[in-house]
Amino acid sequence: METRNIENALSKFIDVSGVSTHYYEAGSGDPLILIHGGGAGADAYGNWRGSIADFAKHFHVFAIDMIGFGFTDKPSPETCEYSQKERVVHVSGLINALGLSKVNLIGNSMGGITSMGVAIEHPELINRIILMGSAGIKAPLSEELMSIMNYDYSPAGMEKIVRGLTNPNFEVNEEIVSYRHELSTQEDTRAAYDAVMGWIREQHGLYYEEDYISKVSQPTLVVNGKLDKVVQLDCAYKLLELIENSTGYILPDCGHWAMIEHPDKFARIACSFLLED
Repeated sequence: METRNIENALSKFIDVSGVSTHYYEAGSGDPLILIHGGGAGADAYGNWRGSIADFAKHFHVFAIDMIGFGFTDKPSPETCEYSQKERVVHVSGLINALGLSKVNLIGNSMGGITSMGVAIEHPELINRIILMGSAGIKAPLSEELMSIMNYDYSPAGMEKIVRGLTNPNFEVNEEIVSYRHELSTQEDTRAAYDAVMGWIREQHGLYYEEDYISKVSQPTLVVNGKLDKVVQLDCAYKLLELIENSTGYILPDCGHWAMIEHPDKFARIACSFLLED
């Protein structure tokens, strides 16, 4: 399977401590890194193709594939733990490999908790962060989240995931389902995904302790879909409570994928926050 083209963006690879890392690059200006979520078949193309052009009007954009996802390397689970710490190390290493500093981060779900980790562990690298449907708060596992964790690698299983991630009015087209399904069933991707979900099960969720989250010091925008069944509203409110310098925006008629369900609106909201004085 080959990488897909995104108009006016370049598909590139860079070595990050021995991990060949794929990303799309577009625009100019202050650096902005877009980090996808952790569901089966997730990658930069699937998450950000509808909004990267809007972000590139204002920023130098890097939409990345995290370790174990998309077209970035997927080391054997025998040598890679696929823990949350591993993703933080990978993204911070990518920022250094690209020679960037004072980076803005936008992370969806697993990308959100990863953004928080990088901001806490390497505050000198990060300017502002946007947490969109972000993981990080310990909460009961919903049916929609369980369908992600127990994905059976079938087309029907993928369609169930996509429907659970979006609002009831969102039109789920075959292209979204087939692309993510094909990507998820690559042998190395499947092994990595099983390892990711196995680690999450062992930890009883994907979260940080509350006192750790409160260490986020950068200006932060917490965005959540009002109809998100994977990361529900009380998790967004808790992030706002824990992160002192935070602002919230709740999107109506929106599930877990603001950047896919409402790409133009989400980009306007995000850019307004990132560009304010």
